[in-house]
Amino acid sequence: QFLCSICLDVFTHPVTIPCGHNFCKACITRHWNVNVPYQCPNCNQRFSSRPELKVNTFISEMAAQFRQAALEEECEGKKAEMKKTEAETKEMIQKRRLKIQELKHSVQLSEEQVDREIAGGVQVLTALKESVERSQAELILTIKEKHRNTEKQAEGFIQELEQEICELEKRSTEVEQLSRSEDHLHLLQSLRTLKAAPPTKNWTGVRVRPPSYEGTVMRAVKQLEETLSNQMKKLFEGEMKRVQRSAVDVTLDPYSAHPELILSDDGKQVKLGNGKKNHPNNPERFDRWCNVVAKQSFSSGRSYYEVQVEGKTAWTLGVVRESINRKGNITASPQKGFWTICLMNENEYSALADPPVRVSLRSRPQKVGVLVDYEEGLVSFYDVDAAALIYSFTGCCFTEKLFPYFGPSVILRGKNAVPLIITPVKHTENRPFGLKPKANPAQ
Repeated sequence: QFLCSICLDVFTHPVTIPCGHNFCKACITRHWNVNVPYQCPNCNQRFSSRPELKVNTFISEMAAQFRQAALEEECEGKKAEMKKTEAETKEMIQKRRLKIQELKHSVQLSEEQVDREIAGGVQVLTALKESVERSQAELILTIKEKHRNTEKQAEGFIQELEQEICELEKRSTEVEQLSRSEDHLHLLQSLRTLKAAPPTKNWTGVRVRPPSYEGTVMRAVKQLEETLSNQMKKLFEGEMKRVQRSAVDVTLDPYSAHPELILSDDGKQVKLGNGKKNHPNNPERFDRWCNVVAKQSFSSGRSYYEVQVEGKTAWTLGVVRESINRKGNITASPQKGFWTICLMNENEYSALADPPVRVSLRSRPQKVGVLVDYEEGLVSFYDVDAAALIYSFTGCCFTEKLFPYFGPSVILRGKNAVPLIITPVKHTENRPFGLKPKANPAQ
């Protein structure tokens, strides 16, 4: 009732024309300036001449009240919106303050860890330095002791020689004096009383040989190497304990397993079977290479798990991107989304980088630990029993979920039939940190 039929807005300066219809003064004026003959836009009644416009005070007052009410309603709406915005802003501020506290706490924890790591590192390196200094001192002492023994032997010979020389010189003087005597009777009498020549040693074959120092340095280095090896073992044992604190529970995903693989009911073991099973070829399933991934994925933090490989002559372990190719031929490399190591031909270990890297190990691992540090871009493999690092992929850039990856490999001449076994991590509590279970589609 308070809308102009021309502008479809609330009346502004409403006027009434002779037919009784009301319009904004500006609207009807523009309309009649353009449209001739003059007629009502509503009822189309024609007027012989341009009608006189009369102000409708009643509608004008009502429209003013309506406008005021609309303005107040709009203001209330704006106020409500502003209050909502204010509340949202305060909430955002609060969240950011909490994030600042969280970051400061992280920095504090990092500082504490830095102090611990520096103290531990200094302690280890100081012990190694002291071991080197002790080995150096012992080496110098050994060499000097050999030299002192040589000196002592030579001094003994020299003293003995000087004693013989003294005796010989005394006899020589006596003989010389007698030989100059002109009294023949005295000479003959003196010869009878002249002492016999003092006993002397045959010095022809006597030698003082310099001591042999061959092997002295090598033995010292070997001993130092053993000391360092023991220190390194203790260091790696401490590192293993820290790594194992990030242990997570991992189970195999049957929907990804190649049809020839056999998985245990608890999802902890996988081995090659005697033939393909009738499984649907869903997108997650490997169809050519006999591999399987875990149900769980890593997308943040540090995650660690262990796999028993005892008795196997070939295997592949590691982590892969969610989007890897699971059909047809597979090229395993970090560029293709694979961070894995493998054993081939019973004793050939390789990291499947690009190109592959041969890895030399002192002993054959019976249990392999896999550590993923998502933010650090690190995938490391450990010989659990030896507490030794096998290989690390460093400087990786992860942008997708990572899934633990298992390849039990083929059976040749009856060998390699035992399964890969995901084992509980000792001395730690398994926790689902950094793990996100993958929803399996209906089989």
